[in-house]
Amino acid sequence: MRAEWTDARARAVLRRMFDAAIASADPRLTIARALPTKPRDRCIVIGAGKASAAMAAGLDAAWPDVDVSGVVVTRHGHAVPAGRIEILEASHPVPDAASETAARRMFSAVQGLTADDLVIALMSGGGSALMTLPTPPMTLADKQAVNRALLASGATIAEMNVVRKHLSAIKGGRLALAARPARLVTLVISDIPGDDPAAIASGPTLPDVSTRDDAREIISRFAIELPEAARLVLETSSETPKPGEIDTDVRIIAAPVLALDAAARIARDEGLTPVILGDAIEGEARELGTVMAGIAQSIARHAQPTAAPAVLLSGGETTVSIGRGPAGRGGRNTEFLLALAVALSGAPDIWAVAGDSDGIDGTEDAAGALIAPDTLMRASAKGLDARFSGGT
Repeated sequence: MRAEWTDARARAVLRRMFDAAIASADPRLTIARALPTKPRDRCIVIGAGKASAAMAAGLDAAWPDVDVSGVVVTRHGHAVPAGRIEILEASHPVPDAASETAARRMFSAVQGLTADDLVIALMSGGGSALMTLPTPPMTLADKQAVNRALLASGATIAEMNVVRKHLSAIKGGRLALAARPARLVTLVISDIPGDDPAAIASGPTLPDVSTRDDAREIISRFAIELPEAARLVLETSSETPKPGEIDTDVRIIAAPVLALDAAARIARDEGLTPVILGDAIEGEARELGTVMAGIAQSIARHAQPTAAPAVLLSGGETTVSIGRGPAGRGGRNTEFLLALAVALSGAPDIWAVAGDSDGIDGTEDAAGALIAPDTLMRASAKGLDARFSGGT
C-alpha cells in the first residue's frame, strides 16, 4: 500500500473485507436458496459443525409450514435458538461425552422413517469432533486420543478425516444408511481446500471413496500412535459405504471462493487491486507466511505480479505441527501471521489480516489477528521475541 495508507485506514479496510467475507457465508442468508422441494410428510433435520446451529435457525425460519423437527450439534458456546430444531453443544477440537450423545441422538432421529419423509443434514467445519461414535471395541477415550494425535501430526484436514471415517460408526456415509428409505439432502458450508463435501464433518451422509488401506497409510506416514483398539478396528471393521451404495443430493451453500470474491469487491471499492491466489491453499502455516511475505514484497518493490496498492487474497486450510518448540496460543491463522511478520521484518506499507470464518482460531475465542509494519517493534517493547516462538 502507498504512503497515504495510514495505519488506521489500512486496519479499517482489512476489517471491512473480512466482514464481507464472513457475511457471504452467513447460513441465515444463504440456506433458503438451497432448500429442496418440501416433503409430503415430515422433515427431520440433523447436523454437526460450528455453523450448524445458525444453519438450523435459517431452515426453521424458511419452512414455517412444514412439519420440522430434529437435532444438531455445535461447539460449546455457539448455540442459537433454532425454533423446532433442538440444539446440542459439544467439545471441539477434541470430542467429549456430549459429542457421543449427539451422535446417538442423530441415529435415533432418523429411525423409522418412510419414503415420504425428508432428512436434511446440515454439515459444516468442526463436525467430526462434535459428532463422534466410536466403532467397538473403541471407547470415547480412544477416539479422544486419536483426535489429539491427528491434530498434532501435521496431517491435512482431508487426511485426518480419512482416518476418522474408518474409526467411526457414524461418519463416512454410515448415518445415511440409517436414514433409509427417507429422501436425504445434505447442505454444506465448506471451509476446506477443494470443497469436497465428503470431507466436511467426515461425510456422515455421503459415500466415501477412501479405504481402510488409505487410513493405515496416513497413520504410518505421520507416525501416529494409535490406541490398540483403534488399530484393531482398522484391521477388522467393514468398509465405509462407497459411491453407488448411497443416493446423494448434496448442495454447497457457502465456500471459500465466494468469501474471497466478496472481499475482492470491497478491495476494489477502496481503490485496491485484488489478487486472488486461490481458495485451496494448504501447507505449514509458518512456511506459507514466509511465502506470502515474499509475494507482498515483490509487489511493493517491483510491481510484480501487479502494482501497489494491492491486496493478496487466499483461502484454504493450513497446518500447524505441534512439538517443535515452546508452546504458544492461537491456531493456524496466528501462526501464519507471526511467520509473515517475522519475514517482513517491519517492511513499510504492508498490513495483513488472517481469520477463520467460524470465529475460532485453534482453541482460542478469536477468529485470528492482524499485523502492521510496527508489529515486531510493539512486541519487542513488551519484551516479546517473535522469532523465538516455536509453535501454537
